This record gives sequence, structure tokens and C-alpha cells, in this order.
Amino acid sequence: MNEWLKKLFSQISALWGKWTVVQKLILGGVVLAAIVGVVVLFSVSSAPTMVPLIDAPITDADARDRIIVRLNQENVKTSVSAAGIISVPDETTARRMRSLLIREDLIPQNTDPWAIFDVERWTTTDFERNVNKRRAIIEEVRQHIKAIDDIDEASVVVNIPEKTLFAADQEPVTASVILYPKPGSDFLSNRKKIEGVQKILKFAVSGLKDENITIADSSGTVLNDFEGMKEWDRLTRIEKEQKLIAQLESQYRAKILSSLQQIYGMDRVRDLNIKIEMDMSEKAIQQRDYLPTTIKPDNPETPYDDSEVVQSVTISSETSTTRWQGSGYNPEGPAGVEGQTAPAYKDMSNLYGLSEQSIVKKNEAIGQRDTTETVSPEMGRRTVSVNIDGVWSKKRDDKGNFIVTNGAIERDYKPIPSDELKSATKVVQDAIAFSSARGDSVSVLNIQFDRSAQFEKEDLAYLQRQQRQQTILYALIAIAVILVAFIFYRMITRELERRRRLKEEELLRKHQMEREKTLWEAEQAGMEVSMSVEERKRLELQENAVNMAKEHPEDVALLIRTWLMEE
Repeated sequence: MNEWLKKLFSQISALWGKWTVVQKLILGGVVLAAIVGVVVLFSVSSAPTMVPLIDAPITDADARDRIIVRLNQENVKTSVSAAGIISVPDETTARRMRSLLIREDLIPQNTDPWAIFDVERWTTTDFERNVNKRRAIIEEVRQHIKAIDDIDEASVVVNIPEKTLFAADQEPVTASVILYPKPGSDFLSNRKKIEGVQKILKFAVSGLKDENITIADSSGTVLNDFEGMKEWDRLTRIEKEQKLIAQLESQYRAKILSSLQQIYGMDRVRDLNIKIEMDMSEKAIQQRDYLPTTIKPDNPETPYDDSEVVQSVTISSETSTTRWQGSGYNPEGPAGVEGQTAPAYKDMSNLYGLSEQSIVKKNEAIGQRDTTETVSPEMGRRTVSVNIDGVWSKKRDDKGNFIVTNGAIERDYKPIPSDELKSATKVVQDAIAFSSARGDSVSVLNIQFDRSAQFEKEDLAYLQRQQRQQTILYALIAIAVILVAFIFYRMITRELERRRRLKEEELLRKHQMEREKTLWEAEQAGMEVSMSVEERKRLELQENAVNMAKEHPEDVALLIRTWLMEE
């Protein structure tokens, strides 16, 4: 086998050596084309199956380009067939991109759920037509709901039962909707928006009633159970009312505290309690006012009021006068029957005299004004209580130091004068629009705060500062004493050292003088003196030092001074 391979390689190399450059290039191009073809074949065969984004072909090139550009922004791979159908990698991506395109109004207008009815088939039955109709209605309603800004996706199921002969046997039309709102939307908690979706369903599907509609979210919570939400709505309303009252109380509290703390300081005004009563019920108030009639308006050019105002205006007047004189006659009627004469006139029967009666009737017109007003909410009674602390001052002695007794600084308390409390009360009353008729109450008191913990901290800090100062003072005194003792010690040691050195020098000088005297005497006597090597070196050094001192006295003095300083 190896010999056959060697023989094959030798034949190929011999053949390759016989070819020209053009033949070699042609062979390389053919091999390269074959490799590229195999790679393309494998890439095409291994490519995943694409899912159509929209079943209907998009013939409008501009609309198709806008859709492709938007999909490229979402990093979605797309392909477009010759018929104009856009495809994406999988169904999940297709569903998500459809929601995105519908939200941004990029779906072409010619895409219609009712397009399935445009295809005519000879074999289509009534059942298939009804199914297709229901599918078209469901898709149309779904797109209608998804067109809402807060909805990202919606799943709609509508059940339209077959019609029966009797109305009692007719099944109701039902609808079930699952909503997928956009992130950050308040759709699931907004009742008006949920009612809007319910109305869309009711008006889009004929015969659909509110009780047969179920709207839920992705977790299965029913959103349109408005009957069961009445108690929740009532609690929500109470909570909102309480929040409104608390907000008003916070505003008044901040306003009053700010004004008082600017006057007395934040530490002296801490507590402020305010309670506001509000009537949240709606009230319709009808009021009628009777107004005088102006006969002549005031002339603004005159310095006085020359208008004529009357309480009423006479529209009509009637005067009736009756006069009677003579004997009165009172008919009694038939015998045995009581007459119809009034008792007041019956007593005056058969009397002689004079009677005169005058009656005046007038119709007066009075001006009136009717006012109708709806009040809600209405501010009620307001109660405010605030406490202001007095002024604390620390006692000092004649030297200006604090007076400390039993480890605590003595203090004096000065309460707030009553006139100043009245002025502060006036400030608070003006801040809340005080009204005695409404029953408002404002209390500004001067009650001493418990400052025990504060005073303990201040006293502890003061005592610690005093102790720290004393410790530092004693430490400085001790350091000064140590320094003085060290200086005296150095002076004494130097003096002792100086005396010892003088004594040694004197001793050395005496020895030198004796040695020199001995040498001189020996020389005078003619004796040969033998000197050791050490004595000769020492004599030479001594002579050199003497010569150096004579030639350079300043350097020698500096050297001696340095030696003394080092010792």
C-alpha cells in the first residue's frame, strides 16, 4: 500500500512538473470552485426552517423595506421570498415581531383577517364558512385590542353558538381574553381601560353581554369582576381620601413649622400636631336670595350715591270700599231650619248702626336670585397644637468659667412670655385660616422639654475637655521638669568629664616633661639614648602636630572644637 501511494505521488509530481502555469491556475480555480460549492451546499442544507412573519405577501416595496429595517434593528435575521413574504427564524420571534410591528403601525393596510373569504372553492361547506367567519372575527378583535398603546399582546377566544329554534334553548355568546400589557403600564390596575376593552368586545361581537365576557391577565387573575370590586373600590376611595387629608396636614405642618422654626430655632420647636376634618360627600346646595330693585343706578361722576333703590315694585293695586247704614236684616230661611248666617253677623241682627269696610290689594315684585352649588370635598374643623420650649442658659462664675456642681453644669430656664405666646398663636391662626365659626382650635403652649440626655452629653463633653486640658498641662510640666533635669545632668557630666580630661592632660604633660628632662640630661652627659620604635613614632607625630599647629592654627582649633563637641 505504501509503495502504491509513493508511486501515485511520484506520478502526480511528474505530471505537475510537465504542466504549464496556465494549466496549474485552471486546476486551482476548479478545486477552489468545488470547495466553495460544497461549503454553500452544507450551509444551505444546515440552515433552519424559516417561519413567515405575515402570511399575506407584501407587494409594497417601501413598506417591506421599513419592516426589514425595523427587524434588523432588533437583530432578527430575515429573508424575503420572490412573492414578497418575509420570514423569520422561529414562531416565537414571529409573534414578538408582529406585536412590535402592530405597536409601531408598520403592518401594511392591505393585510386583512377577512382575506380567507377571498378564496372561492367549490367544495367549501357552510360549516367551514362559519368557522372561517369566527376565525376572522377573533383575529379582527385581537388586532383591535392590540392597537391599544398599553397592550403588547392579546389572546382572544369567541364562542358563537349555532342558532336554535326556541330562544330559551339558545346558548349565549361568550368571549375570553388574556391580555399581556407592556412593561411599566398600569393597564391591569386601571378600571377604565379594562372597561374600554370590555366595550370593544361587546360592540364587536353581536349578542355578547357583559356577564359573558372574561378578561384575565397572564397569571389567570380576572380583571373585569367589577361586582366583586365594589368593596375594594370603596376601600380604595377611603384610602385616597385619607391620603388627601394626610397630604393637606403635611402641607400645613411644614408651613407652620417652617415659620416658627425660623423665629425660635429648630431645637425649640419640635412637636406640631394638626388634625383636619373633611367632608368628602357630595352636597348640592340651593340658595334663594331676595334682592332690592334698583330704580336709578348710581352715577359714577357724582361724589355721592344718587341711586334709587326700593324694596319692591308695585305691579298692580286694587281698592274696595263697602259702607252700610241702617237696621240689619238677617234672613233665617224656612221655619225649623237653621240659617246660614255667620255667628258674628247673627249677633248683630236687628241692630241699628253704621258699618264701613275698605280693602286694598297690591301685587309687589321683589328681585330674587337662585344659586345652585355642588360642594365636594368641604374643609371642616381644624385643630393645631404646638409646643415651644423656653431658653436655657449656663451659669458662669466671676472668671467666666461654667459653674459645675456634682459633675453637672448649673443652668437657668427662662420661659416664654405670655405676650410672645399670643403672637405665636396669631401666626398659627393666620397660617391655617382660623375661623371660630367653624370650630377651629389653636393651642400654642410653653412646656419645658426633657433635655436630660442632651445636658448629660454636654456636661460629659465639657468635663472631658477640662480633664484633657489638665492632662496636657501636667504632661507639659512633666516634660519641662525632665528637660531641666536632663540639662543639669548633661552639664554636671560634662564638667566631670572636663575635669577628668584636664587631670589626664596634666598627668601626661608631667610624664612628658620628665621624659624630656631625662633625655636632655642624658644628652648632656654624653650618653647614647636608644629609643624604641613606638617612642620615635610618637615623637614624630608630636613634631608633626606642633608644626601643623604653627602653620594652620585655625584648622587645628576647629578640629579641637569638634572633638570637644563629640565628647
